[in-house]
Amino acid sequence: MLIGGLQKTSLIDYPDKVCAIIFTHGCNFKCKFCYNPELVLLRNNNQQLIIKEEEIFEFLKKRKKLIEGVCVTGGEPTLHKDLPKFLAQIKKMGFLIKLDTNGTNPKMLEKLIKEKLVDYIAMDIKAPFELNFQFSISNFKLNSKSQISKYKKMSDVKINLKNIKKSIEIIKNSGIDYEFRTTVIPGFHKEEDILQIAKEIFPAKKYFLQQFVPSKKMIDEKYKKIKPYPKEVLEKMRDKARKYVENVECRM
Repeated sequence: MLIGGLQKTSLIDYPDKVCAIIFTHGCNFKCKFCYNPELVLLRNNNQQLIIKEEEIFEFLKKRKKLIEGVCVTGGEPTLHKDLPKFLAQIKKMGFLIKLDTNGTNPKMLEKLIKEKLVDYIAMDIKAPFELNFQFSISNFKLNSKSQISKYKKMSDVKINLKNIKKSIEIIKNSGIDYEFRTTVIPGFHKEEDILQIAKEIFPAKKYFLQQFVPSKKMIDEKYKKIKPYPKEVLEKMRDKARKYVENVECRM
């Protein structure tokens, strides 16, 4: 496991639980608005950024009475072949486990669910599964006449949508608690996009619309210039999406 970060306590990352957050290095997406570029763009020779597993386990032993769960996020955790072994060790210590994923590795998700190594899954859905879209952001130029896959534009890599769709179905049929979520970015996501995503994940248990917040650290600094949607716009999208997913909420 390439572990790049540890947040000792969080009250918001695992619903209704006090948790610690473990950040893994490496991602097969290169989303330009990602606020964890140091995890996505890790250079193999930069060992100073790696936290040893032993340090993680030692920390968790000391926190047993203070936290209920562990959120494993990234980067993309399912890229790591050692993930099942790593999570099994955490489960043996008595912690609940929440996994954040982009859904590109359905085989790993199946394995983790089958072996009962996760208790909650949060899957990011970047865009609808439409073939093409036209994009335009007023704050900076992005070749407004271009037509490309929405998912490809958001992730900046070639996408196997079959794997994304398979992961959605695996999660919905897993029997464990889960959520789907979309970070809503002005210029990329419109009301019809959110409505289409809600259709595509139907019948899902929970869907969250996350407010885009410009960060000091982003893969593409141009995204710092994008102004988030007003609260009322996100709430209108939420209300429309409830036609397909009963439990849709906004995270501001």
